[in-house]
Parts: sequence; structure tokens; C-alpha cells
Amino acid sequence: MKALLFLNGEAPKYYPDFVNYDAIFCADGAYNYLVKNNLFPDVVLGDLDSIDSIDSDITLIELPDQNFTDFEKSLLEIKKKYSEIHVYGASGKEQDHFLGNLSVATKYKNDLNITFFDDVQSYFIAPYNCIIQTSLGKIISLIPMSEVKEVTSAGLKYELEKVNLIFNSCISIRNEAISEQVEISHEGGDLIIFVER
Repeated sequence: MKALLFLNGEAPKYYPDFVNYDAIFCADGAYNYLVKNNLFPDVVLGDLDSIDSIDSDITLIELPDQNFTDFEKSLLEIKKKYSEIHVYGASGKEQDHFLGNLSVATKYKNDLNITFFDDVQSYFIAPYNCIIQTSLGKIISLIPMSEVKEVTSAGLKYELEKVNLIFNSCISIRNEAISEQVEISHEGGDLIIFVER
């Protein structure tokens, strides 16, 4: 079962087709930009402090706990039923929110399959063995959250063979897919993979 979640970052220019999802959620203020585009979620989650008014057909779930971000509170609610979540609006505007959202996704990487989308890329916390279906020439970047051990790739222009990636030392950005299927594996650590859309 797959859920779609909108956060109150930068509104997307291009929206996914809602029929491809079992449920549509939005966190608090994201409701405002959805409504402006005549799009309506099934559920609005959060402390509800950023919403002007709301359609009466939409389910509201108030999550007032200020010890968690709206994103994390939303994940805790959504994961009761869904394990795959596509997220829009996680980046843009304040970049501390973007980094905070990546941190939260890392926390739930073993429980949830979370993929973020913006107008340029999709990105996700990689499992230890990852297969990416993409197009020839698409840009792929690998960013470690700390140290990621023994990264190996197949299908990239500049292949990696048991390379340790470290956030403040060695990263792998702006590589290029030379195959429609790219395989990336690593032995430990949290690796974010960015794929050009």
C-alpha cells in the first residue's frame, strides 16, 4: 500500500497522479498550496496552526506534540497502515527543514520506504543493496550522512569499487547513468541517493 504525503516546503510545479496512491496526506500548511491547485488530500495532519480554512469532507488528525516535526508526526500516523511513502514539499524554503526531513527519514529507514520528490530530483535513504531504474544520461549523486562503507556501483560512468564515502571528505556527486538499471550497494552507514528526474 502506497501513500502520498505533501509537506509545507516548496510547492511542486508538477504534481503526481493521485490515482496511483492508496491515500493522500498533507502536513498542515501544505494544504494551502494543494487547494490553490484544486487538489484535495484525504487527510490533513499536524498541529493545524498553518491552515486558513479546510473543506468539510477532509479528515483532520490533530497532532499537537511539539517534540516532533510535522513530518515525523505524519510518518508516525501514516506508518500505521502504509510502508511506502512518496513525499513532496520536503525541500525548498528553509533549508534547515530540508536537512531535518532527511534526518527524520534516516530514523525510519528500516520501517518505511520513503522517497522524496522535487521538480529536479528524487532522493531516498538507500538500502544496503539498491537497484535504480533510470534513463541513460541521468545524473546520480551519492551523499553520505556520515561515513558509508564499501560503496560499489554498476551502471555509472564513474564506477565505485568498495569506496568509503565520508560527508566532510569523500562524496560522489554528478555521476551519470550509462545503463537503464543502476546498482549500488554499501556495507554500512546512511547513504542518500539523488536521481535526476
